[in-house]
Amino acid sequence: MARTSSVLRIGNASGFYGDRFAAVREMLTGGPLDVLTGDYLAELTMLILARDRLRDPSLGYARTFLRQMEECLGLARERGVRIVVNAGGLNPAGLAEQLRVLAQRLGVPTAVAHVEGDDLLPRREELGLPERALAANAYLGGFGIAECLARGADVVVAGRVTDAALVAGPAIAHFGWTAADLDALAGAVVAGHVLECGAQATGGNYAFFGEHDVDHPGFPLAELHPDGSSVITKHPGTGGAVTIGTVTAQLLYETGGPHYLGPDVTARLDTVRLTEDGPDRVRIDGVRGEAPPPTLKVGCNSLGGHRNEVVFVLTGLDIEAKAALVQRQFAAALPPEGRPAELRWTLARTDHPDAPTEEAASALLRLTARDRDPAKVGRELGKAAVELGLAGYPGFHLTAPPGPGAPYGVFSAAYADAKLVEHTAVLPDGRRIAVPPAPVTGQPADVHEELPDPLPPGTTRRAPLGMLLGARSGDKGGDANLGVWARTEDAWRWLAHTLTVEKLRELLPETAESPVARHLLPNLRAVNFTLAGLLGEGVAAQHRFDPQAKALGEWLRSRHVDIPEVLL
Repeated sequence: MARTSSVLRIGNASGFYGDRFAAVREMLTGGPLDVLTGDYLAELTMLILARDRLRDPSLGYARTFLRQMEECLGLARERGVRIVVNAGGLNPAGLAEQLRVLAQRLGVPTAVAHVEGDDLLPRREELGLPERALAANAYLGGFGIAECLARGADVVVAGRVTDAALVAGPAIAHFGWTAADLDALAGAVVAGHVLECGAQATGGNYAFFGEHDVDHPGFPLAELHPDGSSVITKHPGTGGAVTIGTVTAQLLYETGGPHYLGPDVTARLDTVRLTEDGPDRVRIDGVRGEAPPPTLKVGCNSLGGHRNEVVFVLTGLDIEAKAALVQRQFAAALPPEGRPAELRWTLARTDHPDAPTEEAASALLRLTARDRDPAKVGRELGKAAVELGLAGYPGFHLTAPPGPGAPYGVFSAAYADAKLVEHTAVLPDGRRIAVPPAPVTGQPADVHEELPDPLPPGTTRRAPLGMLLGARSGDKGGDANLGVWARTEDAWRWLAHTLTVEKLRELLPETAESPVARHLLPNLRAVNFTLAGLLGEGVAAQHRFDPQAKALGEWLRSRHVDIPEVLL
C-alpha cells in the first residue's frame, strides 16, 4: 500500500444498534469526511442477532443500517465518503449482498466488500468453545478492512471486528502502515476507541454535563496523521463539546489497565497525551504500541435458561417487615418440585417518610427467578405471587401482572490462537484475500506504577466525590469497569492516594464480593478499576439492577467523603 502524508478524516455515526438514525445524514452533510464508520455491535447485540438467525438464517445483521443506506448511500457516493461498519454482525456476506441489491435498485454504483472469518461457531468443538453457544465470534483487527479499501471498496461490511478496527483499518489503507508500525497503529486504535461510542466523546453521558450544551450532541470525528496522532473534533455548529474531559471519559470507558490489547497492536494507554488544539479540538499523541498477544478474544453468547421477574410495591410504614412477610409467604406457596434453581430478592428503598405522593412513599421488592426449565419460572411462579393478593401485607400490589418468563443469555470470553482464525477480505469482485495474523506477538510486561506525591495535610469538608471527580463505567462480559479522573494535578494527587481498592469497597458495598484490580493512568490523571464478576454472566443475564454498570460511576460520585477544602 502506498504511503501518504495527507490527513485522514474519519467520522462516526453509530455507537450501538439503535443509536440515532439520523446521524448518518448529519455526518455526511455536516462537513468534510473521507470515511464514515458505524459501530452496531455489543455483547448483547450479538445474542439478539443470533436469535434472529435462528428464526431466519438469511438474517443476523443490523437491519437498521440497510434503511440508513437507502436514505444516504447516494449522498455518500456523491461526496466521495467511504463507509466502514460492523453492521454485518453474524452475517456480513448477507448484508453485503443486500447492499448490492439496494445500490442497483437506487442506481448508485457502489463497490461493496466484506470481511469474514470471525464466526467460529462451526468450529465450536475443535476450539473448545461452550457447548450451548448460539454465537462464537473472534475479535478481528483492521487489516482485512484495509485490504478491502485498498482494492477499491466504497463500502466495507464487517462482522465482529474490534470496535477500534473500524478506524484503524481505513488508516492502515490510507497511510500504508504495516504490522511493524506499532506506534502508529496504537495511535489509530486509541482514536478508534474514542470514536466508537459516538456521542459519548462529544458530551453524551458526561459526568459534568451541566457545563456544556448536550441536548443534541453531534457525533465525533478524528483527523488522523501519518504518525498515528490525531485530533478529535466534531462538525462545526453541532451540539455537545469536545474537551480533554469528554475525551478522557471515553478513553476510560470499558478499559482496564495500561495495556489495551488488540489483534493488531497492544496500545499503551499510560502513554496517551491529551492537549487542547482549539475550541472543540483535542490532540492525541505520544501513544506507544507493543506487539499484540498471540490469541484473539472470542465472544461467546449462549442460552443460559429462562428468567422471570415480579415486582411487589410496599407502601408506607414497616417496609422491612412487609418485605420479610412476602418472602416467607412466597416460599411456602411454591411447590418444592416447582421451585426455580435461583430465586433472588432485592429491596429498593425508594420510599420517603411523610411523603407527599403515594409513589414517593413506596419501595420496590423485586423477585428474580431463573431456571433451565421454562415451566419453573412461568405460570406457577406468577400464580404463587398473585394468590398472595388478599392474604399478604397491607397495600399489596404489583407493578405489572406476572408474565410467562423469557429466555436469557450468557456471555463468556474465550481465546483462540490467532493462527487458527481464517481472517478473510472478500473483495467487490468476489476475490478472497487471506489476512495473516500479526507476525510478531508477545504478552504484555508488567508496568511499574508510581504514586504522585501526596497533598500536604489540611482541613477537609464532607462532600460528594462528584464535586471534584468525574467517572464513567461500563461492562465487559460479567466484569464492570469504573474509571475515575481528576481535572487538576492536585486533585489527581489526592485521588491516587485516597481512592484505593479498600476505599472503593467501603463506598460501594455491592462490590464487597468482587475481586477488584486498580490501575493508575497518570497522563490522564485517572484511576481505573476492574470489578470481576460484578455483573454475573453478562448483561443478557440481568444479574443486577444496573446490568451493564452504566451508572456505577455516578453512584460512586454521589458518595460523601472528606475532601481537602483546598480542592473545593
